[in-house]
Amino acid sequence: MKRATPFLRDAVLVSATKGIEVDSLQRMSQVIEGETAGCCRVVVLSGPSFALETARGLPTAMIAASTDPTAAAAVQEHFRGQGLRLYVNDDVAGVEIGGALKNVIAIAAGVSEGLGLGHNTLAALITRGLAEISRVAFAEGGRRDTIAGLSGLGDLVLTCTGSLSRNRQVGVALGQGRSLDEILSSTRMVAEGVRTTRAALALGARHGIELPIAAQMQAVIDGQCSPLDAVEALMGRRQRAEVDG
Repeated sequence: MKRATPFLRDAVLVSATKGIEVDSLQRMSQVIEGETAGCCRVVVLSGPSFALETARGLPTAMIAASTDPTAAAAVQEHFRGQGLRLYVNDDVAGVEIGGALKNVIAIAAGVSEGLGLGHNTLAALITRGLAEISRVAFAEGGRRDTIAGLSGLGDLVLTCTGSLSRNRQVGVALGQGRSLDEILSSTRMVAEGVRTTRAALALGARHGIELPIAAQMQAVIDGQCSPLDAVEALMGRRQRAEVDG
């Protein structure tokens, strides 16, 4: 972005990157705006979309999120195709938090599959994972209805259940007993959730938010506990009301 900035003149920049910068805890649109000194309008493109399926023209619905409604509408119109439908949203924080943190929960979903824990466990992980994502998004200024939409629940379900999910594949391998170093060295694909887990926990600490699934995934990633121990730790937590007070 630093190298590109001198060549940009009131362009609309579309961010298709899902993650949180580990040191600054900034979302990707914030990183772009910082590096370009705000010279361009930024639109975030996010939602349930495996690139392979989208490239094949299979029906896909996504979000174009921006605080600039004109820029969002331009992206919505320009990117539309026979197999791609876009919705606009002005909740950039909610869209980006949903897109980043769903990768953390997808690793947990993969671990569940690798351990052979069944559909009940997967449903619980997705649902309670959505609750963790919602807490962080709300604390960062996002809206809960955004997390219930395409860039939240939609992307979460896809990444936790789809065989093309890189983060889920990492979780499956962890659940099968492989080490993280072995897994990452054997693939050229990037599993963003590995780094995002630590950033998510740092965001939670900033706001005083408990993220039990993310915490257990970090312990597994760091080799501090086994996947099965992580499951037992989550199941053994103090029981509570489902909805936060």
